[in-house]
Amino acid sequence: MASDSSTAVEMPRKIALVTGITGQDGSYLTEFLLEKGYEVHGLIRRSSNFNTQRINHIYIDPHNVDKALMKLHYADLSDASSLRRWIDVIKPDEVYNLAAQSHVAVSFEIPDYTADVVATGALRLLEAVRSHTVDSGRTIKYYQAGSSEMFGATPPPQAETTPFHPRSPYAASKVAAHWYTVNYREAYGLFACNGILFNHESPRRGENFVTRKITRALGRIKVGLQRKLFLGNLQASRDWGFAGDYVEAMWLMLQQEKADDYVVATEESHTVEEFLEVSFGYLGLNWKDHVEIDKRYFRPSEVDNLKGDASKAKEVLGWKPKVGFEKLVKMMVDEDLALAKREKVLVDAGYMDAQQQP
Repeated sequence: MASDSSTAVEMPRKIALVTGITGQDGSYLTEFLLEKGYEVHGLIRRSSNFNTQRINHIYIDPHNVDKALMKLHYADLSDASSLRRWIDVIKPDEVYNLAAQSHVAVSFEIPDYTADVVATGALRLLEAVRSHTVDSGRTIKYYQAGSSEMFGATPPPQAETTPFHPRSPYAASKVAAHWYTVNYREAYGLFACNGILFNHESPRRGENFVTRKITRALGRIKVGLQRKLFLGNLQASRDWGFAGDYVEAMWLMLQQEKADDYVVATEESHTVEEFLEVSFGYLGLNWKDHVEIDKRYFRPSEVDNLKGDASKAKEVLGWKPKVGFEKLVKMMVDEDLALAKREKVLVDAGYMDAQQQP
């Protein structure tokens, strides 16, 4: 008698749509999702310069159909039609809205643009998701990237129920995006979560953010390419974690039965001065010999102290950070020292001008 053979049915891959895929968080989240077996689609803005450095190592030409599980598409949070079109085409199971004009100081200089992309952009994406689910009958889970800057002047520790008091156009825009997300969850039953992430850094952080600005300059100082580093408020205190840890929390929020909002933080706070002490000390240097205060780097309205209470994320999501403050700082210094050494080779060979920095 012939044996009954049955072919195992392969589960279809989950599909994720990520805005801000070329940013620090987008690159770590994409790596994480690919390891989980997802197909990942990223929305990128058209630019005359390629800005895909953070994801080049995981990019595979789409002609290699079986292996290219990350795909990029042109769209913009300021363009509602492109958002709806790609959601209809891609049919994602999960949408992660990480795109933003995310630099606090810059938001004071371009407030209209910041509000349009960060606040109204989130609303456009939520509406695209909602209308797609109504027309298709599909379910999409939505993640909105919030920010500890929303708490602003509210004293620490800050948790999900702590009142917001934003102190910049960026922070105010993030507050609007937060409440748009809550509203779409309550009004339409959308599975929509807010992740209120405290400062999260990495070697992939943009060079105009203070942590990366410090480690980038430190590497150049160590190899003799730079002498001075100009900073603003050294007493500003932040809850700094590793971005690679935080993207796991984003994903975990969308795996729950019920949509909710979560603070993600290390529950430790450190000043900019402490960051300087650890980073410069790691390379045997005294930061006071190289750092000068420049008042242009002070914000019109400062945020003094941010320190998160991540009890809910720990209890409900089972999430906790793996990388501590000192390990994070040293990781960033190591990467930027290696980068500075490569840069010095080019300077010594006459391909770069070291005098671009003070």
